[in-house]
Amino acid sequence: MKRFGFSKFMLIFGLSFIYLPMLILVIYSFNASKLVTVWGGWSFKWYAGLLDNTQLMGSVVRSLEIACYTAVAAVALGTLAAFVLTRVTRFKGRTLFGGLVTAPLVMPEVITGLSLLLLFVAMAQLIGWPQERGIVTIWIAHTTFCAAYVAVVVSSRLRELDLSIEEAAMDLGAKPFKVFFLITIPMIAPSLAAGGMMSFALSLDDLVLASFVSGPGSTTLPMEVFSAVRLGVKPEINAVASLILLAVSIVTFMVWYFSRRAEESRKRAIQEAMDQTASESWQQPKKQMAQATA
Repeated sequence: MKRFGFSKFMLIFGLSFIYLPMLILVIYSFNASKLVTVWGGWSFKWYAGLLDNTQLMGSVVRSLEIACYTAVAAVALGTLAAFVLTRVTRFKGRTLFGGLVTAPLVMPEVITGLSLLLLFVAMAQLIGWPQERGIVTIWIAHTTFCAAYVAVVVSSRLRELDLSIEEAAMDLGAKPFKVFFLITIPMIAPSLAAGGMMSFALSLDDLVLASFVSGPGSTTLPMEVFSAVRLGVKPEINAVASLILLAVSIVTFMVWYFSRRAEESRKRAIQEAMDQTASESWQQPKKQMAQATA
């Protein structure tokens, strides 16, 4: 009989500490009572009421839109920065450039948000853009913040790549630009996907930066939730959070499923290639013996 050890206890305790509050939130999203702390029976009325809450649903759509734009821009900029840091080994200011790329990782968001706010105000006074703070300024702020995470993830993958494949392609006449898009990008695709998902999650969850660089009519979901929580948690917020958890769970399951299928296909292809090689090596001596006998 296996003993219930300390490691299993800590595993169960850690998982419960993380996921039990989420389970409670989902259960209370079906609460019929207007008071979140008082259970009034099961009901779907708060989910149906989301359709009438245009302000909350507008903030959800706005946050998803900004998160998608941020993921695309952060992956593009972070990949270019990682490529420069890993492949361009000698240029003036390389240390400074590396520090500037990774600075948002350690810099407090309050300082980053205040700096961006002052930058946008100065730009509006000098060149007249941006005339008002809104979705574009939030997108720029989130991209600046998330590109650092993408650069770290992609650079770690680029350092592990075998350069002989790229060098062989260039020896055969491929241009560096073509090698980058046809060989390097497919090999680092998992890290690009990871960086994009991380950027999407960070942008969707950000409150501090958006509070500094947002304006009237550009309230994001975290800002809406934070302003509502100060007056008391509303049941609609539990419903929105439950829908977001459901969407994230579905996307995570799909990524895991397709990644597993791709890994199984890769292992199957490797096994077939090994079997074919073994079969050919086994038949080769027979052919040689047959030729020698003839």
